Amino acid sequence: KESNSFLIHPIDVSNTLNSPKSSKHRQKKRKMVHQKVLALAAATVVAVNGFAPPSISISQSRHVLSAATLDTPPPLAPLTVWGDKLNDIREVHSKLNSEPAPEFAPEVSAKSLGLDTTEQQLQYVKDNAFELKQRMQECGAVIFRDFELMKTQDGFQEFYAALGMKVCLDPLHSVSARPTVDGKKNSPVYEAVNKESRKNFFIGMHNEFVGTRAPRAAAFVCFKAAEKGGEFLIADGRKMFRDLSPQLVEELYNRGIRYSVMELPFFGWVENLPGPLKEPVMGALQGAASAAINAKVDFDVSLQWRDDGYDDAKVLQARAPAQKPIVIHPVTGDPTWFCNVHSHSSKLRKERESVYGAERFEDGASRINKSDMFFGDDGDISEAALKEMDDVTYKNMKYVKMTEGDVVLLDNYKCMHGRNVFDGTRKHGVAWFEGWEGEEEMKAAQQTAKGGASAMKKQPAPFFATEV
Repeated sequence: KESNSFLIHPIDVSNTLNSPKSSKHRQKKRKMVHQKVLALAAATVVAVNGFAPPSISISQSRHVLSAATLDTPPPLAPLTVWGDKLNDIREVHSKLNSEPAPEFAPEVSAKSLGLDTTEQQLQYVKDNAFELKQRMQECGAVIFRDFELMKTQDGFQEFYAALGMKVCLDPLHSVSARPTVDGKKNSPVYEAVNKESRKNFFIGMHNEFVGTRAPRAAAFVCFKAAEKGGEFLIADGRKMFRDLSPQLVEELYNRGIRYSVMELPFFGWVENLPGPLKEPVMGALQGAASAAINAKVDFDVSLQWRDDGYDDAKVLQARAPAQKPIVIHPVTGDPTWFCNVHSHSSKLRKERESVYGAERFEDGASRINKSDMFFGDDGDISEAALKEMDDVTYKNMKYVKMTEGDVVLLDNYKCMHGRNVFDGTRKHGVAWFEGWEGEEEMKAAQQTAKGGASAMKKQPAPFFATEV
């Protein structure tokens, strides 16, 4: 936690060092400063540890989850699969824009199908599991409406177990602790940002990933809808890629992108240190914080000093490794936008504050978890580029008003998600999946389909209603 005592002492000591004392006395004071810097570095480590629970072994057993809470945690979220590099991103972009737009987010209605009981609904999911998952990966998402089955957590878990979805840990596991819906340890259903304190926080569009890990799929469920707002937001990453200008796509793809994933805002006092002490103190703090953070995450994080924190105070900003903003879908091979600029850009979030009110970043974990986005070479992204990405995101955003029991099953590589602001009480949950039963069969069929008629040609599916 942030300690006010550490904020006071360096300023007092700097004044003491500048007073006319004897040489021997100044040396003694400098030794005291050194000791306090070490103490502050240790406190920084404690602060970082407080927001980074211990990770678990990746070798833990993998299995499909039943409706019960597990005695042991599920496996970590899988490593992100980026796919082969595209040698000519403009050519790919142009080719896709000459083709018809793909189908996105069809609906399945229990009422339209005449599925009146939870038993009928569960049997339907079991009988059509392969087709439903195939539609999810082809169309990016499937929206389930009017199901009594998923109005409870047990029913929701029965639903995705019947589909054959393989549960994994929340990708935030190594850097934060997202609460579970039922409050139980190892529960596979997490809260989907329902806190009253975050109701005016518009969650920008993003794919779920942290560092080098990303779930393959997710299921978002509504247990209680907010009285006003709170819509679940989705966007097709394939369409996002098509709608961005070829110039911007090329620059972003060639330079890559990089996220700042954390800011340590405890260091405004550093500016008040005497010149000879300032640089070594900053180096010691940077080294201590870097060691603490990298010991807790399974991806490389580098720390940089910035002067644009709260009230223009000095902060240590943690940046994840550079990556591409576009992935090649691991099954269908579609190039898809996989970039969280809409949720991570500090500038875009500040613009939303003028509409929805200021985000509550003044203290605690939220202040530490402040994020931003840059080019992969650490260059700043221009306001014009940010505006274009923002405009294209809003153009493709779909508001899904969910009611109790509704579920959005989505392919995390193709479908971005977010959440609108709300009033009242909202209770939504999410389960993350490392994959699903039949995924390898789908991959094999996709490979067979290359160069000829698709072996997985879409069949008429009377159990689907219209698109959102």
